Amino acid sequence: MLSRTAEDLYWMARYMERAENAARVLDVSYRMSLLPTELGSASLHWRPAVEIGPDPGNFYDRYQEATAANVIEYMALDPDNPSSIYACIRAARENARTDRTAISNEMWESLNSTWLELRDLTPAGLRRWGQRAFFDWIKERSHLFRGVTVGTMLHSDPFHFIRLGTFLERADNTARILDVKYHVLLPEAEEVGGAVDYYQWGALLRSVSAFRPYRAIYRDLITPWRVAEMLILRPDLPRSLHYCFERVTNTLDRLAGYKTLECRRLAGEIHASLRFGKIEAIFQEGLHEFLTAFIRRNNRLGGEIQRDFMMAEVVE
Repeated sequence: MLSRTAEDLYWMARYMERAENAARVLDVSYRMSLLPTELGSASLHWRPAVEIGPDPGNFYDRYQEATAANVIEYMALDPDNPSSIYACIRAARENARTDRTAISNEMWESLNSTWLELRDLTPAGLRRWGQRAFFDWIKERSHLFRGVTVGTMLHSDPFHFIRLGTFLERADNTARILDVKYHVLLPEAEEVGGAVDYYQWGALLRSVSAFRPYRAIYRDLITPWRVAEMLILRPDLPRSLHYCFERVTNTLDRLAGYKTLECRRLAGEIHASLRFGKIEAIFQEGLHEFLTAFIRRNNRLGGEIQRDFMMAEVVE
């Protein structure tokens, strides 16, 4: 398998997952903005959506305030924002077009039709569509693409590079959204780990499709401690850090074989910290510190994967 093909498929999957994650972040911000609050202006709920992204400075260079209209336009439809839904779907489709022979016809049709429906959408058109309906549509199209991938593609190396990109990107997003909710949304005077509004934590759980699983597991009030434990350490929650790295390490085992690769060592180290970690130790260290360290290690792992499999020079 060519390194270029592996890179295209890996990034196709990452961009599709990133588009879905952006829709999830906007959805939870929209839900929270509808709740009564005594914590200040509406920008309190929309500013974290920008902070989750890799370069929030670009937003503030162009917009004076993090209003609902500004954030949704920037994160959903801005072609010049590389992390917007529009830009991610466009990039995923371009990567798929470059390697049409490496994916199934059903995968291409699913991705291409998503792009054709999205490419001419304007902010006014999105408002007519309805924000919540649009976010749900993006999530459904991502689910469809992922399901078609699993159901129609030969489960060989190309498939494994797609899965690798999906779970690496998903782990990054889960860590970012949990960190921002804890570190940015809470009032500065409130102790981390204290009592937080039930509905805001419920909105966070819904943003990662974890509200019903939480109720099934804990059958009790939603508390920050349990939310963090579920999203970090649960091995059976599809968007938890532990679950994602279970899949990342298994996939790298298949791809690396008997080779001793730095990406495989680093993935195993991160996986072990999640598999044997305890939430008490994480809170003792500091949740924000733990999550920012995880994001750095996850980014480093992405760079090592590109070096080991794609012969890419990655700038640290």
